[in-house]
Amino acid sequence: MKRFAMILACLCLFGLAARPASAQTMLRDAETEALLADISRPIIIAAGLSPDNVRVVLLQDKSINAFVAGGQTVYIHSGLIDAADNLNEVQGVIAHELGHVVGGHVPLRGDGGAGNISILSLVLGAAAIAAGSPEAGTGILMAGNRAALGKYLAFSRNQESAADAAGARFLNTAGINGEGMITFFQKLQNMEYRLAIPQDNSFNRTHPLSGERISHLEGVLQSAPGWQKPSDPALDRRFRRVQAKLRGFVDDPQQTLRQYPASDQSVEAHYARAYAYHLSGYPREAARETEALVAGDPEDPYFLELQGQIMLEAGDPRGALGPLRKATELSNNQPLIATTFGHALIATEDRQYLDEAEKVLRLAVAHDRENPFAWYQLGMVYEQTGDRARAALATAERASMTGDAGLAAMSARAALAGLEENTPDWLRAQDILLVSQNALEDQERDR
Repeated sequence: MKRFAMILACLCLFGLAARPASAQTMLRDAETEALLADISRPIIIAAGLSPDNVRVVLLQDKSINAFVAGGQTVYIHSGLIDAADNLNEVQGVIAHELGHVVGGHVPLRGDGGAGNISILSLVLGAAAIAAGSPEAGTGILMAGNRAALGKYLAFSRNQESAADAAGARFLNTAGINGEGMITFFQKLQNMEYRLAIPQDNSFNRTHPLSGERISHLEGVLQSAPGWQKPSDPALDRRFRRVQAKLRGFVDDPQQTLRQYPASDQSVEAHYARAYAYHLSGYPREAARETEALVAGDPEDPYFLELQGQIMLEAGDPRGALGPLRKATELSNNQPLIATTFGHALIATEDRQYLDEAEKVLRLAVAHDRENPFAWYQLGMVYEQTGDRARAALATAERASMTGDAGLAAMSARAALAGLEENTPDWLRAQDILLVSQNALEDQERDR
């Protein structure tokens, strides 16, 4: 038993995987997603990719980080948005991550052969231990892991350098100022100084030295026509709004109220305080902040959305209908806003609103099928109107999306039993059943 534990311990030394994106909380907000799409679009095009296929996803995590995990999705931590001085820094990070996408870099999968070295050392070490030489076996295991780790780190540094170069090229092609990319790396360098991380040896690092990266990027970016080109003032204002509402939602409310005191009457401050008061359980104060926002711009759908959301969550769904209906119309039925409106219609518990709720929610899932809450609300409408087959289909959609293969399969079967054959809904239920059954079989094989 001790020998087996020793082998497992050596395997754990090679466990370099970061927390997977699937294990983190995704933050979805209509205004934030619109901003991220707009500031990334020219970079995506410069990278030779289609904006329709690339997503920039925000995760609730206070660390300053961004990553890709295969495919064409860029994940950004909320801590990075909070730490950025301007949207240009966020664009620099997005450009770097798109360098990974275009380069086909898949972190912790394409390990440059490091995994093969680790497996070989495990086999040799286990053989030595089994032959009665535990000291020799342990030495082989540790040496093999050091070699594997060194090869992995070198491979990772090469990928990061390639992503830096590609990201700088994308910014230059898009005519976007690359200064933000450099200043963000300077932030990281300052963090390393505070943590006393050595700056003279990159051998034991997954990334090149920050000073080296900054030097290389300056040479490429400072000679570009877009260098020090001012950002669009409208985008800058939108970024400050998104940053403030994110702080209000994620940070401790008392911290937010200190950062945005009542004397600050800017749009950003009203935004941040509205969330802080709402999360602290002060509905009157939260309502006062949203009223100030709406009074300043009665046609802003995001102000109206927040006003309606706070009223809904404070227990006044009828009062929320007006601002949420208007927000949905002004945003051209933006799916996340429409979902909140549909929720308010159902929450009134008045059957006269069920037809409108069904129309709103069906439109929401048609434009954004990856919204579990919208499917849940639509399922409630179908349940209350007696359409059990479509209620089951909505549950199957939601379960499939959240990874509950068992519930997805069971609900898809129930939907198939009640839907007319070969209709679009019937075919969709059949697809979900097939996918969920395959997932269940994979789970069984893993067990």
